[in-house]
Amino acid sequence: MTHYDSELSQLKESLLTMASHAETAVTRAMRALVERDDALARTVDADDNLLDHFEIQIDDCAIHLLAKAPLATDLRLITVAMKISQNLERVGDEAVTIARRAIELNAEPQLKPYVDLPRMAAKSLEMLRDALSAFVQREPERARAVVPRDSEVDDLNRQLHRELASFMVERPANITRCLKLMVISKSLERIADHATNIAEEVVYLYEAKDIRHAEQKHNEAENPGG
Repeated sequence: MTHYDSELSQLKESLLTMASHAETAVTRAMRALVERDDALARTVDADDNLLDHFEIQIDDCAIHLLAKAPLATDLRLITVAMKISQNLERVGDEAVTIARRAIELNAEPQLKPYVDLPRMAAKSLEMLRDALSAFVQREPERARAVVPRDSEVDDLNRQLHRELASFMVERPANITRCLKLMVISKSLERIADHATNIAEEVVYLYEAKDIRHAEQKHNEAENPGG
C-alpha cells in the first residue's frame, strides 16, 4: 500500500469514527429526554467539540489529498468525504439542541408520553446507518432507497406539530413545553435530512450521478401547473 492509499484509508476510517460519535450523540440525547436524565444530556453538550474536531481533521486530510492530483474516482471520494463530515457535524449540533431542550423539559412535569419522538429518532438514525453502510459497502442502490424514507419522518414531524398546536390552543399553560417539543421534533426531521444528503452523496460517489433535487424535478414534471 502506498502512502497515498494509506492516507485515503485513514480518511475513510476517521469518517466512520465520526459517524459513530454522531449516532451516539443522538441516541444519548433521546435517552436523556425519555429517561429525564440531565447528566446524560450534559454529556451530549460537552462531547460536541469531538465532532467539530473530526470535521476539521477530515477537511485537513481531504485538502492534503486533493493537492496530490488524485484520479477522478478518488477525487469524488475525497470531496464526498468532506460533505459527509459536514452533515455528520450538523447531526451532532441537532443532538445538542435535543439535549438542551431535554434538560429544560425535565424541570417540568411531562406533558405527554414520549411515543412519536422516539419513533422519529429511530427512523432518522436507521436512515443514517443505512446511508453510511451504503458508503462502506459500495451500495449505491441501498443509498437510493434511503432518500424516499425522508418523507416518513417529515409526515411524523407535521403530525406531531398539529397535535402540539392543538394542545397549546386548549391550554395556554402548555405552550412553553409544546414549543420545546416542537424544536426536538424539528431537530429529528433535520437529522433525517442530513441522512438523505449523505445518501445522495454516496450515489454520486459510486455512480457519478447527482440525484439531489431529482425528486423535486420529477414532481414538477408530473404537475407542471403546480
